[in-house]
Amino acid sequence: MTDEQRPRKRDLLWGRMPTGRTVTTEADNAVPLSLRVTAGYAWRLLLIAAAAGVIIWLVIQLKLLVIPLLIGILITALLWPGFELMLRKRFPRWLAILIALVGTLAIVTGLLWLVAWQVSLEWEDVQTKSMAAVEEFRQYLISGPLHLSEKEIQDYIDQGFALIQEQAQLLWSGALAIGSTFGHVIVGALLTLFVLVCLLADGAGIWRWTTKLFPRDARPAVDAAARNGWRTVVSYAKTQALVATIDSIGIGIGAFLLGVPLAIPVAVLVFLGAFIPIVGAVATGAVAVFLALVYNDPWNAFWMLVVVIGVQQLEGHILQPILMGTAVKVHPLAVVLVVAGGSMIAGIPGALFAVPLAAFVNVVAVTLSSGSWRTGRQPAGDLIWSTVPRERRRRNT
Repeated sequence: MTDEQRPRKRDLLWGRMPTGRTVTTEADNAVPLSLRVTAGYAWRLLLIAAAAGVIIWLVIQLKLLVIPLLIGILITALLWPGFELMLRKRFPRWLAILIALVGTLAIVTGLLWLVAWQVSLEWEDVQTKSMAAVEEFRQYLISGPLHLSEKEIQDYIDQGFALIQEQAQLLWSGALAIGSTFGHVIVGALLTLFVLVCLLADGAGIWRWTTKLFPRDARPAVDAAARNGWRTVVSYAKTQALVATIDSIGIGIGAFLLGVPLAIPVAVLVFLGAFIPIVGAVATGAVAVFLALVYNDPWNAFWMLVVVIGVQQLEGHILQPILMGTAVKVHPLAVVLVVAGGSMIAGIPGALFAVPLAAFVNVVAVTLSSGSWRTGRQPAGDLIWSTVPRERRRRNT
C-alpha cells in the first residue's frame, strides 16, 4: 500500500473509510444483502444503546456530583448574555462575576421572601377555606352519586390512619436519611455555586484543557461542535427565562384579580415550572386552576383556566417571536417525549435537563456529521432541535 492509499487517522475518525479490499466468505455471499445491512445496523445500535446505558448508570451513581454540575452549567448559560455584555462594556471580570452572583441571589431571596410573606398573611384564611372545602367534599360523598354513609367515610379515614401507622417504623427509620438528604442539598448548593464561579471566571480555560483530552486531529471539530452546542444551550436558557417570566407574571396577576389564594406562590411555582418546557407550564397552570376550584367556585376555576391558556398563547405566538427575534422553538413532540424519558430515568432533574442536553447532543452530532465545523458556519437543514438563533439577512441598500 502506497502513502496515498494509506488511510489517515483523521479520515478514520470523521467518516472517510479506506478503499482497500474487503474479504468475504462463502457464508457472507449466501446471506442476502438486506439481512447483512440490517444486522450491521442492529449490532451498531446495540453497541450505542449499551454505551448510553453505561453512561446513564454512571450518571445515576454520581448524581450528587452530576446534578450540581449540570445546574451550574444551566445557570451559567442563563447568566451568560448579561455577563458577556458586561465584559464587552469593559467591566472587570471580577466585578461582572460579583454583579451576576449578587443579582441572582437577590432575585432568589426576594422571591422566597414574597412567598413567605403571602403564606403568613393568608394562612389562617386558607386554613379556614380548606376545612370548609373538606366538609363540602364530605357532604358530597354522602348526598352525591356515591351515597356513602358517615360510618363508611369514617372507616375509610381510619384505614388511611392505619396505613400511616403501619408505615411509621419506615418513616422513623428514614429520619437519618432525611438528615443526610438535607446535608446533600447544602453540599450540592455549595458545589453548584463553586461550579458557577469557576465557569464564569475561567470557562474558556477549562474548555481549552478539556479539548486536549481528544486527539490533536479531532480537536478543531470537537471545539466547533461544542461551541455550537453551547450557543444552543444559551439560546434555550434565554428562551425559557423569557417564557417563565411572562407566564409567571401573567398567571400571577390573573390569580390575584380573580381572588385565588396564594397568588404569589403560584406565580413563583409557574416561573420554576416553566423551565421544563410545555409539561412544566401545563402542570403549574393546573395548580392555579385547582386552587381556584377548591377555594372559590367552578366559574372562578373556569376563568382561571382561560387566563392560563390565554397567557401561554400570548407568550408563545406574539410576545416571544417579537422579543426573541429569529430564535426557533424546539418541536413540541420532541419536547414531550424527551421530558417524559428524562423524568422516567432521573425524576425531576431528568425532566429539567432532558431538553437542553438533547438539544446540545443533536447540534454537536449535526455539526460533526455535516462537516460545518470546517467552514465555521452554523449547521442547518438537519436540526431537529432548532434552537440556534439564525442571523438576520441584511437588506441591500
